[in-house]
Formats: sequence, C-alpha cells, structure tokens
Amino acid sequence: MAKPRPALDPSAAPKQKASPRALLPLLPYVLRYKPRIAGALIAVTMAAAATLAVPLAIRRMIDFGFSTDSAGLVDTYFFALVGVAAILALSSGARYYFVTTLGERVVADLRADVFKHLCRQDAAFFDSAKIGELLSRLTADTTQMKSAFGATAALALRNLFLFIGAIGLMVYTSPKLSAFVLIAIPVIVLPLVASGRLVRKRSRTAQDALAEASAFAAENLGAVRVMQAYGAESAAGAHFAAAAEEAYVAARNAASARARLTIVVIFLVFASIVGVLWLGAQDVLADRMTGGLLSQFVLYAILGAGALSELSQVWGEVAAAAGAAGRIADILSLKPTIVAPVPAAAFPAPTRGAIGFEHVEFHYPTRPDDRALHDLTLTIAAGETVALVGPSGAGKTTLFQLLLRFYDPTAGRILLDGVDIKSADPAELRRRIKSVPQDPVIFGVSIADNIRYGAPDASDEAVRDAAVRAAADEFIRALPEGYATKVGERGVTLSGGQRQRLAIARAILQDAPVLLLDEATSALDSENEMLVQGALEKVMSERTTIVIAHRLATVLKADRILVLDNGRLVEEGDHATLVARNGLYARLAKLQFETGAAALKPDQSVAAE
Repeated sequence: MAKPRPALDPSAAPKQKASPRALLPLLPYVLRYKPRIAGALIAVTMAAAATLAVPLAIRRMIDFGFSTDSAGLVDTYFFALVGVAAILALSSGARYYFVTTLGERVVADLRADVFKHLCRQDAAFFDSAKIGELLSRLTADTTQMKSAFGATAALALRNLFLFIGAIGLMVYTSPKLSAFVLIAIPVIVLPLVASGRLVRKRSRTAQDALAEASAFAAENLGAVRVMQAYGAESAAGAHFAAAAEEAYVAARNAASARARLTIVVIFLVFASIVGVLWLGAQDVLADRMTGGLLSQFVLYAILGAGALSELSQVWGEVAAAAGAAGRIADILSLKPTIVAPVPAAAFPAPTRGAIGFEHVEFHYPTRPDDRALHDLTLTIAAGETVALVGPSGAGKTTLFQLLLRFYDPTAGRILLDGVDIKSADPAELRRRIKSVPQDPVIFGVSIADNIRYGAPDASDEAVRDAAVRAAADEFIRALPEGYATKVGERGVTLSGGQRQRLAIARAILQDAPVLLLDEATSALDSENEMLVQGALEKVMSERTTIVIAHRLATVLKADRILVLDNGRLVEEGDHATLVARNGLYARLAKLQFETGAAALKPDQSVAAE
C-alpha cells in the first residue's frame, strides 16, 4: 500500500500477503457446494474431451478421406464433427452455469460472513475505521472474488484440462516434436511466475486506492447538507477527483503489468509453435510422418498454446483476486476484544437493575495518554433515577459506553445486580440496558421497522403502543403511509424532534430494566417535551434510569445527582444539598439563573455535554 490506513491497523489485524495462497482460506466456502463442483468438473471434462477429439478426426480425414475409394469417410467424419460440436456446446453451457452460480453463491456467503464479522467488532475498531473503505471491501473486493470463483475459475478449469490433454496427445502423436515443445514450456512459464508478484502488488494497490476514494465519498455524501451549507462542494469534488485519479493511476499500472505479461507469454507460445511446425515440415518432406499426423500435432500444439496463453490471463485475474482476498482476510482475521467468556456468568432473573462502579479507570484506545475516568466508584440502586451532571469532557457519555460494554475499563470493574459485566455475555447485558442518545440513529426503512429495530418479532399493536407512549403516534398517522412510511437514510425526512420520539418509542418497546437517557427530550418543543416527559416519567418509575442532564427540570426530578469533573465523581446528592455546598454543581446551576435574561428560563442547560 502507498501508506498505512487506520481502518485496519496492523496491530489489530496481521497484513495478508497478496499471493494465491490468500485464496486458500476461502476454499471452505467453495467446498460447501460439492454437487456444483462435481457438475462443473464433469462438464469441463466433456468439453475438453470434445475439443481434443477434433484433431483426431481431421487427421484421419486428411490421411484417409481425400480419395475416390474412401469418399464416404468424409461424410462420416463431418457428421462426427457435428456430434462433437453438440457435445461441446452442451458441456460448455453446463460448465458456465455450474461455475458461475458457484461463484455467485460463494461470494454471497462471503459477503454475509464479512458483514456479520464486522458487526461483532467492538467500538474501538470503529473509532478508527473508515466506513467507506469497509463498504469497498464488502462490494468491490468481493466482486473481484466473484470473478475468481466464477468466470475466471471456469476459464482456468477449461484451459487446464485442455493444456494437459493437448500435451498428452502431442506426446502420443510425436514424441520427438513434443520434446521440443516441453523444452519451451519452462521458458514460457518462468516470466509468468516472475511477473505474477508484481501484478498482485499493483492490483492490491489499485484496490486500496479505490477504497480510499470510496471512504471519502461515503463520508461526504453522508454529510451532504453540511457540505452544501459551508459551500464545500468544489473542494470536496476536487479532493474526490484527486482520489479517483490516484485509483486510476494504480489501476493503470496494474493493467500495464498484466498487458506486458500477456505480450511476453503469447509471443513465446506462438514463436514456439512456429519453430515446432518448421521441424515437423522437415519430417513430412523426408516421409518420416504424414501430413495428417503433422496437422494433428499442430492442432494439439495450437490448443495447448492457446490454453497456456489463456492461463496467463487467468493468472492475472487470480493475482488481482489474491489482492482482494488478502484485504478480506485482513477483516476476517480481526478478533474483537469484547467477547463472551466461556462459561459466561448469568444475570439473576428477573434483573433488578442495581449498578455499581468499583475503582474504574479508563482511557479510549485512540487516546492512551488521556484518562477519561479516574478511580470512579459509585452505586445506583435498583429502580433509582440518577442524573449525571458535569462540564464537557467530564466522563458522562464514557460512563454510558462502559456500562453498555462497548469498551472494558482499564482497571476496576462494573457490576449489574452484583455480576461483573466483563464475566457476562455482552449480548445478554445489552438486552437488559436500552439507551436513547441525544442524536438518535434512524434507519432508512419504515417508521414501524425503526421502532421495531432490535425486536423484529414485536407485533404491530406493540409498536403502536410504544409510539403512543412516546407521543409519536399523532405525527406518524399524519404521514402519507402512516407506520409504513419510509423515512429516508438517517431519517432525513423527519425533524429532530420526530427522530427523538422514534428513538424513545424504540427504547420503550424493548422494555429493558435499565434505561440510559442522554437528555432524550432536548430536540423537542415545549408542548411535545411535556407529552414525552410524562411518558418517560412513567417508564422511568418502573426501572433504573441514568440521565445525562442538561436541563434543570430533569435534574430536579432525579432521586440523586452525580456531579462528574475530569473523569472523577466530585459531588453527589439532591439539588438542595448540592446548591448548599456551593461547589461545582452550585456554580453550574447558578449560570442558568444569573447569566442574563435568557438564562432565567427553566429549560436552559445546566452544562453542555
């Protein structure tokens, strides 16, 4: 590669060499479909046999058919050639079907497995990964693999069988002339092998450059409104054009290497044929072999040479596929750090929702020298509502990330109902905790499917009930197709408040014993905030709730307030107690009431996240 990219850090995934061996780990995908492999092999064998039978018929026709005594043989041989053509056509069609569908099937399985593997990676991987580059591997690289297991595999099998068969029949026809051909083969193969490494290297470089361009395009198109708002269209277009040009240059270099390889191989192949044909002509002139035998030998030599030149093309395709396979292997070799231990500890049933942090230290993997939490110890009783307050960077969101086990603490432990969450299955932990972020993620599917996300078996009645409780039912019913309305990628057709209410409905539907709210009503107007707040209060009363609080109204309704600063718990208590202490919380609360007339409004922020 031209430069290292953080998406696949070598420390996280060993770099796979772009050699044909990179294709070997994919063989289990192929071997799942043995009947198709058998069908392809049978079809290839029949097609090769039919092709190799043609020179035999032509030799006999030349040597024995062109005379008045055996004129009938000409008709026989021509009818035989029609039969051979029929067999060749049928077997070639069957070969194409079996091999092509095998390639499509293998790539579909591979794409599914790569996507599932990516879904299992922990948050630390996605902190530095480029989504556009990962999408390039899921699409462009797997398409390259489809070529390797589809059309390329079909050509390889056909030409390999033809080459082996042609060489065998050449030796049978004339051992003397065959010896000259076999001496020439290493001269042809050596450049093929020697240049293969260069082709593979340049093919991978081209694929890497394309992934870089795809990553840039995905990132900017995903934020197209920001791009247009800041008038950055021209700059983004120029940047992508430069990235696309880099991808073109890399692809051109790869094509140039393959073109030179093809030129050398084809010239050596056919120059060898001309030399052997000249030797054979001398034997015919000296009556050491018949014209038909020489014709047979030459036809086999042409078939063998054509097969070898086609194999050189196939070798180039294999080299490119090996580069793609190496990139896919980079992903499949990644091992997530957040995994379920064996055996996994079980949470008590039913889960009560008591939470404890014991001397927790943490820094993000991308910032190893910057600790986000310092010796954090706190307890939250089952059913308690706790507000987290503090300035930006205090560690409030980090606490949520650790509780959901997107990361593991550097030191200390986190408990849910007395169970160390590190000893439990992350999936079981996350079933018991649901969160509503301040900037909710809405998918480009229907309203109902967005609410049902994570609970695909939920009934329509349950979806509607969750929407009613989140004060979302009224605006949903006003949409053209109601709950079946598609909302566009990232919910682009909805307002911020509507997206927030869908996220709240999604969390309500999950009915988890622990609820995490990152000021879930911040994007709502006053009227809808009152409606949603009323619904949330009922939901919060039934479970343990932790709220990242920006508004004083939210703080006042909490059972307890935890004040964080620089990753440390510096104060805790209720509103009156903390104000009386005249500490950090009192200063933050005072800002709401004494910083101008606007600050006197009760819905102003206690502290920005």
